[in-house]
Order: sequence, then C-alpha cells, then structure tokens
Amino acid sequence: MLVEYRTVAKEAEITLVEKKSKFIARIKPVHTQDEAEAFIEGVRKEHWNATHNVPAYILGMNQEVQKYSDDNEPSGTAGLPMLEVLKNHEVVNCVVVVTRYFGGTLLGRGGLIRAYGGAVREALQAAGIVRMVPSQKVAFTVDYVHVGKIQNTLLTQGVFVEDTEYLEHVTFHVLCFPHELELLRQTVQELTANDFTWNAGEEVYRAIPIEGSE
Repeated sequence: MLVEYRTVAKEAEITLVEKKSKFIARIKPVHTQDEAEAFIEGVRKEHWNATHNVPAYILGMNQEVQKYSDDNEPSGTAGLPMLEVLKNHEVVNCVVVVTRYFGGTLLGRGGLIRAYGGAVREALQAAGIVRMVPSQKVAFTVDYVHVGKIQNTLLTQGVFVEDTEYLEHVTFHVLCFPHELELLRQTVQELTANDFTWNAGEEVYRAIPIEGSE
C-alpha cells in the first residue's frame, strides 16, 4: 500500500553570492541511496575545482536514511544545516549538493550556516515541493453519446484525466484518489445507464503542488 509523502517536484539549481564566495545549490528528487550517491558524485565531477561540494539527503517515508557531510568545512556549519532545512520542510526522497567557490573572505560559523541553509531553502523554492498522493489508475469505456456529460462531470469533480482514446468507443484514462473511486464508478454508471466498461488499474503516485512552494 502506497503512503503519502512530500518531496521536490523537479531538479533545480540556484546560485547565491555571500562575501564573494559563490554557493551553487543543486537539488533533485531520488528514490534510492544509489541514485543519491550517483547525483552527488556527478556534481563533484562537474565542480572538481570547487573549494567544497557539500551533500545532504533524506530517504524513506519516515526519514529512515539521513546522510550529510561537511566536506572539510568546519564541523556542523554546512551539511547539518542543509539537512535541517530539508527536515523542516518535511521533504524526503530528495538529495541536495551545495558547491562553494571560496571568495577570499572568511564567513565564520554563523555566516556559513546561514549561507548553506539559505542556499537549500532557495533551491527548494526553485524546485517546488509536492505532495505525492496515492491514486488509482482507472480506464472506463463509454459510447460517444455520453462523452459530453462524462467530460463535464470529470471537470466538475476535479478528476485528473491522463488520456482519452477515441476509437469505436471512447475510453477515459483517469487518476482518482482511492476514497473517490466508488463515487466515480457510480456516477459513470448513472450517466451511461450502466452502459460502460470499467477497469481499475494499479495504484500510483500523483504529485500535488503545495501552494506557496514555487
């Protein structure tokens, strides 16, 4: 059974400059530790000449896997603040790397914490945070005469239509939340006078943007 969680909507990158030091934060949704580590390694190779490449990630519905490194910044000033920002936003299955190019001016512990944490916050905003909500795939087929009523009902009820096939009959491929499944079936049954076929498919995730996260 799928469980709802929060993560980032897409990969994103932002750049901050703090006292001539450049901080480049790159963030990405991932599903496994191997994916996270491969992403970190890719950033390190791309920015091989950077002063620091600081990673942090959280995996699992209950934040089971949490990992970070300060990458030779003073202990507690880089990776840990980054991880705390991810935890404060309740995102999981997410990896972030902040690359620093030193600008010649020391920032001090407080300055480093603010810079690394702030870079992650901006990266989260750029990527957008979504709720990954368990949903049911459904395909139902109706006669052309019922299409207009069906389309209006799906729109009114806010059912997400993935695809519509227009062949001998019309098949709607939709995603609906599990608690809405029976109501949708009953509605289609009523609108078509029971002249339809219904196929409930697999349970999948549907990404619902969180207002204000982008």
